[in-house]
Amino acid sequence: MAKKKEKKAGKRMKKKELVKVLLEFFHTKQDEVLSLKYIFEQLHLTTHPLKMLCMDILSELLMDDYITEVDKHKYKLNNHGVEMTGTFQRKSNGKNSFIPEDGGEPIFIAERNSAHAMNNDKVRIAFCAKRRGREAEGEVIEILERANDTFVGTLEVAKSYAFLVTENRTLANDIFIPKEKLKGGKTGDKAIVKIVEWPDKAKNPIGQVIDILGRAGDNTTEMHAILAEFGLPYVYPAAVEKAADKIPAEISAEEIARREDFRSVTTFTIDPKDAKDFDDALSIRKLKEGVWEVGVHIADVTHYVKEGGIIDKEAEKRATSVYLVDRTIPMLPERLCNFICSLRPDEEKLAYSVIFEMTEKGEVKNSRVVHTVIKSNRRFTYEEAQQVIETGKGDYKEEILELDKLAKFLRENRFKAGAINFDRYEVKFEIDEKGKPVSVYFKESKDANKLIEEFMLLANRTVAEKIGRVPKGKKAKVLPYRIHDLPDPEKLDNLAQFIARFGYKLRTGGTKTDVSKSINHLLDDIQGKKEENLIETVSIRAMQKARYSTHNIGHYGLAFDYYTHFTSPIRRFPDMMVHRLLTKYLDEGGRSVTEQKYEALCEHSSSMEQIAANAERASIKYKQVEFMTERLGQTFDGVISGVTEWGLYVELNENKCEGMIPIRDLDDDYYEFDEKNYCLRGRRKNRIYSLGDAITVKVARANLEKKQLDFALV
Repeated sequence: MAKKKEKKAGKRMKKKELVKVLLEFFHTKQDEVLSLKYIFEQLHLTTHPLKMLCMDILSELLMDDYITEVDKHKYKLNNHGVEMTGTFQRKSNGKNSFIPEDGGEPIFIAERNSAHAMNNDKVRIAFCAKRRGREAEGEVIEILERANDTFVGTLEVAKSYAFLVTENRTLANDIFIPKEKLKGGKTGDKAIVKIVEWPDKAKNPIGQVIDILGRAGDNTTEMHAILAEFGLPYVYPAAVEKAADKIPAEISAEEIARREDFRSVTTFTIDPKDAKDFDDALSIRKLKEGVWEVGVHIADVTHYVKEGGIIDKEAEKRATSVYLVDRTIPMLPERLCNFICSLRPDEEKLAYSVIFEMTEKGEVKNSRVVHTVIKSNRRFTYEEAQQVIETGKGDYKEEILELDKLAKFLRENRFKAGAINFDRYEVKFEIDEKGKPVSVYFKESKDANKLIEEFMLLANRTVAEKIGRVPKGKKAKVLPYRIHDLPDPEKLDNLAQFIARFGYKLRTGGTKTDVSKSINHLLDDIQGKKEENLIETVSIRAMQKARYSTHNIGHYGLAFDYYTHFTSPIRRFPDMMVHRLLTKYLDEGGRSVTEQKYEALCEHSSSMEQIAANAERASIKYKQVEFMTERLGQTFDGVISGVTEWGLYVELNENKCEGMIPIRDLDDDYYEFDEKNYCLRGRRKNRIYSLGDAITVKVARANLEKKQLDFALV
């Protein structure tokens, strides 16, 4: 019987019949992914014409969005129903999109169908009737949760009403403000405005002024505006300051008796010249021939900041200090970060320390984590310590030279194990008392910086191992780790293809050590070559971002199986969490805390770290534009540092300021964007602008409001 049926299927099945069979088949297996081979087998499609017919129908069902192709020749019923929940993304050009909650492709939402949803709002959409061969479209039917209703901009006040003009890329319309909601703001003031309603028929949202930041163009105003734009606080709550003022600075005799006493051991701090919050100090003494004791002493912040208290809650919310070009917005009140906790010279301080016994070759024989009391003998700037390393002369030269030697062994071993060596310089501005940038300089990482870095890495790693490394069959207690995933394979392949044009090779397969050694090899090869900066930039883009999590997967970039953040509790909340958990587990033998709570805190900390980095970049960008405003019309040499469909980004060699040549100014040809090869290609003359090309430009426009520099080709 079966035989006969198969024959019939092979002979006579018409398109209409097969469509029906296929649809029924997809519906009976609606949650499964079906491969082409499986479909052929299950529906007994044995002849070539039938298989071809089936493939035709599948491609039509795909066009109609009835099914989706999950992978090559693997299909699944598209059963997203008529409504979906997800995130709305607004673009000022009206090309808004909707990102479904459970993953899946973005869906286009026209402005007329957006119900005035704002960027990142959580919304519910309904699908519009689909037009053949056109992408799916949706319409917002309900705004479930507002993401952000405050905006920063400049006020324009007329006689009976006012507007907030924003530079926000996601808001196409200015915000209308009734006269009585102005809070005394005048034209040209920077203000924070909250949107209170957006009536259905109105083109503009209606808002009220929450705070006046000051005159546009004034330095402090602009820095506060950057913070407000990223939703970061720009003032410290008075109640929290007050709580900090009540904390006594004196250390009681009982507290000292509870701790290991390091006050008589040679100890010093090495920090940037403008630092006030000294998180960490190093001590060193000789135990016996060939054996040194090195102490990494970290400010004991959590001794002063009690869990759940008002200061702790503020620190948790902020999660990190923010470093703008000309100021620090601290995580903790100033009395704590610059005075009580800061490991200042000649003052007795409480510390949480990791003490190492090391051989002359930098091997760690033993380590312990203990609460201590210390007294720093001297405060070095990086420059002063560097001087001692280079000349072999100066205060505490034996100690500094010994630490430098040990650090170099630690570093060498780290690279042997496959750590990746990105040595980036930072762009810094010399700023006058009014906040105006007067010159640019580059901050490089020298031996003194690397010395501190190696011992901080060692302490962080040791702490993570003490909790994370447990005997087989035992479960490790919950701890926030600093994790870093393997590079994205697709981005690595792109990198390999990209560098091949310059004649370099890269391993993209093999063990993770093979890949990282190959990346290091590449970074060594490009040193001093003109493509160095460019290849390094593209390599960094292929890397994942490090983040916090209670699920340890190790740290790829450092080649550590266990890593956490312990050494900066004055400026990072995860370090405070780690301090508390360590005390709980090591001193008190406490039970493990709940993973869920700490994972949520890790996610919050990772996202605040990202926001702080973005704000810092925006402040640098602002200073760059301000710096270049005085140099309009001048000519500079640079390199193409970014290629996009809207133009070329160019970084100037002498001051690393970045600006853009808009594509409309490349008017000698029609240019096409080649994403794979990071270049723009002229259609007629075939002229190519590639990432990393040297180029000469002149400064055409500098827009401080938008933090934008426009260059023109010379």
